[in-house]
Amino acid sequence: MTNGNGSLSGLLVADFSRILAGPYATTLLADLGADVVKVEGPTGDDTRTWTPPTRDGVSTYYLGVNRGKRSIALDLHSENDARLARELARRADVVIENFKPGGLAKYGLDYDSVCSGNAGVVYTSISGFGSGDGREVPGYDLMVQAMSGLMSLTGDPDGPPYRAGISVFDIMAGNHAAIGTLAALRHRDATGRGQHIEVNLLSSALAGLVNHSSAFVAGNAVPYRMGNAHPSVFPYEPLPTADNDLIVTAANDRQFRKLCEALGIPAVADDPRFQHNADRTERREELRPILVERLRTRGALEWFDLLVEAGVPSGPINTVDGGFAMAERFGLDPIVEVGQGERAVPTTRHPITFSETPATYRLPPPELDEHGTELRTWLANTDD
Repeated sequence: MTNGNGSLSGLLVADFSRILAGPYATTLLADLGADVVKVEGPTGDDTRTWTPPTRDGVSTYYLGVNRGKRSIALDLHSENDARLARELARRADVVIENFKPGGLAKYGLDYDSVCSGNAGVVYTSISGFGSGDGREVPGYDLMVQAMSGLMSLTGDPDGPPYRAGISVFDIMAGNHAAIGTLAALRHRDATGRGQHIEVNLLSSALAGLVNHSSAFVAGNAVPYRMGNAHPSVFPYEPLPTADNDLIVTAANDRQFRKLCEALGIPAVADDPRFQHNADRTERREELRPILVERLRTRGALEWFDLLVEAGVPSGPINTVDGGFAMAERFGLDPIVEVGQGERAVPTTRHPITFSETPATYRLPPPELDEHGTELRTWLANTDD
């Protein structure tokens, strides 16, 4: 059973995941043409009940990461339903799950069991802390933000640690799961063999800390909270203008010179104290008031236009609606509609643009067990 066009058209994905990391990964695959069958328990994905806000009584959280899929509700404690789930996994090109490591073995849905009847399967497992010593620890994004060190980096220097405003490591792990799945499919195309992919939130988090991780691993330095400041670049933070703060970034000497010229203080770029990035970073408390004095002469949006024209990276600090408005201004068309008529749902555009195989938005987020009848019939047909 296939569903639409796209670079992954003809690929069957059995999605045994819930909440965010797994559903985000499978949404990306669905956008690219994969036929994603979302297997839910009798009460459905947890995010169906995560409200407010809602749209037509449905959680917008759920709507945001479940487009392009078909839903079947299966009670894995029921042998008949477990048998249907095993048959789905046997037919699937890809299985994605985020049960506690080993949790699917009792249903015959772990990798070894599935692989025994489907040698080419790409089986992607997402967990909080891996399948080793951390296997018994439930994984939620907030926990990983704390345990990875991210919260120690977020907030004012003298204030408490803060979580990021989104479930950043769920999204990161979802991306890693999609990348790993696609790489394994490439390997399968070359060899005919599937494999088991494991992604965990903590490893994704440590990889995602990037320069902060490298500071510790390669430099034996433990990063600390700096508010909105950057430890290695200045200016690279919000600076006050006549009305609102404006993000100003000058990540190299050329950009700093352009900034000074746009601000009408070209001589500052030649000041020996500020000629190179290391100098500016070391003397940021001397340089900041010089820049702020000029920035306070105009408003943030006026400076934004002037600095962009001058080739200086900058940006206003928007609320989410402002972020979408900015994307519209830049011609990115950030909102697409999936479904038709009363079932039409506005959703965020897939983030990748393809010249030959564009993302598709074929199905609205499914109601619980919306496609259960057709899927049960298909799975029961041994001739298919």
